[in-house]
Amino acid sequence: MEARGIVKNFGRVRALRGANFMVLTGEVVALVGDNGAGKSTLVKTLAGVHRPDDGEIRFDGQPVQIGSPLEARALGIETVYQDLALAADLDPAANLFMGREVLRGGLLGKLGVLDKREMHRRAGEAFKTLGIGLQDSTAPVATMSGGQRQGVAVSRAVTWASKVVFMDEPTAALGVVQTRHVLELIKSVRDQGLSVVLISHNMPEVFEVADRIEVLRLGERVAQLKRQDVTMEDVVGAMTGAITQEDAA
Repeated sequence: MEARGIVKNFGRVRALRGANFMVLTGEVVALVGDNGAGKSTLVKTLAGVHRPDDGEIRFDGQPVQIGSPLEARALGIETVYQDLALAADLDPAANLFMGREVLRGGLLGKLGVLDKREMHRRAGEAFKTLGIGLQDSTAPVATMSGGQRQGVAVSRAVTWASKVVFMDEPTAALGVVQTRHVLELIKSVRDQGLSVVLISHNMPEVFEVADRIEVLRLGERVAQLKRQDVTMEDVVGAMTGAITQEDAA
């Protein structure tokens, strides 16, 4: 997936000023930048939440228009937002299949009756594949820990994504153990052949899981860096404008 010259304005605020971005198949790309750099706006634009005012998005080498999250999903793109976007009163299986509910067969299905047993079975397989342990898979997600809720949100994205998963600050407000589990989930997703775009301010986490790092500053990409070729100080310097990409290289 590639973005070229993406512009997005909110009134007089120029959130993106010709931003570029690229993620290749089967890699983890960290999208980093200071507050207000345009990271979340860029991801929401690529995920169909915002329509760009200018620029081009290419997917599998072809120009595409992503006018809504549903159109992004049709391309195989799923997003884990910072607020997780879970229905707190529903159980994990219901959240996993939200908008994609499985209906019973025959007349009951035509009447809109849900096949909850089948949804729970498939959800259990998805959680097991990703190593997510839930003490009670029938309990509302509101009763679960932050790490478990994050696991449900990641599972939903991975279950339905066939190309790209965006993760916006997936470890924010999590404890040490929960953060470790989420990082392992990211590696597992990559190992399944999906592309992962990680937004994070946490440099140690970025350097643990990312293959490449793209740096945004004031709504523009200012650096593309291979993780093994740079230091954390190089990345922070690119974020703040203290060094250029050429300096970091």
